[in-house]
Amino acid sequence: MRRADRLFQIVLLLDRGRAVTARELAEALQVSERTVYRDIADLSRSGVPISGEAGVGYLMRPGYRLPPLMFDADELAALALGSRMVRSWADPELGRAAERALLRIEAVLPKKLRDDPVRDALLVPGFHVPDAMRAPMAELREAIATQRKVRIAYTRADGADSKRLIQPLGLVFWGETWTLGAWCELREEFRSFRLDRIRSVAALD
Repeated sequence: MRRADRLFQIVLLLDRGRAVTARELAEALQVSERTVYRDIADLSRSGVPISGEAGVGYLMRPGYRLPPLMFDADELAALALGSRMVRSWADPELGRAAERALLRIEAVLPKKLRDDPVRDALLVPGFHVPDAMRAPMAELREAIATQRKVRIAYTRADGADSKRLIQPLGLVFWGETWTLGAWCELREEFRSFRLDRIRSVAALD
């Protein structure tokens, strides 16, 4: 890892709201504690507001903000590709968020990186993910974020209708199919539900 990258990682690790010891930093960065002490001293001299001391731990003082991130061409291509995957394969709300994030990044790029033709050549068609697969995703994401149970109307693999009370835990994309991992109150076990078989979602208050 380049020293500049290591210093940046230290700032990120110290900006999590809790004290981090030099040993923890050394293990995370795979360097010696002596190197960590030297890096922290250099960051402090450069104006980064680090609080703490050796043997106790370090953290960032409140109010510090990192400067805008810079990316190389491959990193930007990966971000652009990921954004297009989200727009094509996830729900519209998440797709718009991905587009906004990419535009925000591109707004601060040098012209040379902003006009990279390779990034524009990475395309993600969305025809293989039907609208029915994406329709309940936003509501399920909200339920996961707020840890709320939901009632769903679901069509089983045999075509029978079923109503379930579930605790949504996570969404998994399998290339063509989205599934929801959840705790099912009816079966009293973890179950997977295909999103295109979920006919309705109602969150509990």
